[in-house]
Amino acid sequence: MIRRLPIIGVMGSGKDGREELARPLGHWLAKNGYHLLTGGGAGVMEAVARAFTEVEPREGLSIGIIPGLTGEEEWRPPAGYPNPCIELPVYTHLPESGRNGTHPLSRNHINILSSDLLVFLPGGAGTHSELELARRYGKPYIYFGATSTQAAHHALSHEELFRLIPKLLPPDNS
Repeated sequence: MIRRLPIIGVMGSGKDGREELARPLGHWLAKNGYHLLTGGGAGVMEAVARAFTEVEPREGLSIGIIPGLTGEEEWRPPAGYPNPCIELPVYTHLPESGRNGTHPLSRNHINILSSDLLVFLPGGAGTHSELELARRYGKPYIYFGATSTQAAHHALSHEELFRLIPKLLPPDNS
């Protein structure tokens, strides 16, 4: 029987890497037998993937869901996608992001639906749209390092986060 590793989606800023949050999280996920899924770009996505891929040996892969820009006869990923720490890029034709992150043509749906559990680091409109989709699809999620008043009561230390992740995974993935 094949053992399926749980997929932990890490969502956050595409500009600010939030290294103090992302690096320990990436290392821990890699050392504890998870796949990492991000949007495959810069910022938090690259910081957590870099930390994840620094761990050797490990079982999991760094997966990136890559947006696409389409023309009449061509397709290409946006500049900077995938970041160099993505081991398994999943290329899409889906261009929408940011404030349009809940639009049917956004890869955010794939990010959320493909993750067994989501960890949200601080971010902007795109991160907020992913949080909206997690709620819509009933996916378990954790705020980590959030700065908004809405999430202030969810402030966790790294140690608390690491204890919580296995507990929130669906039963078939724990």
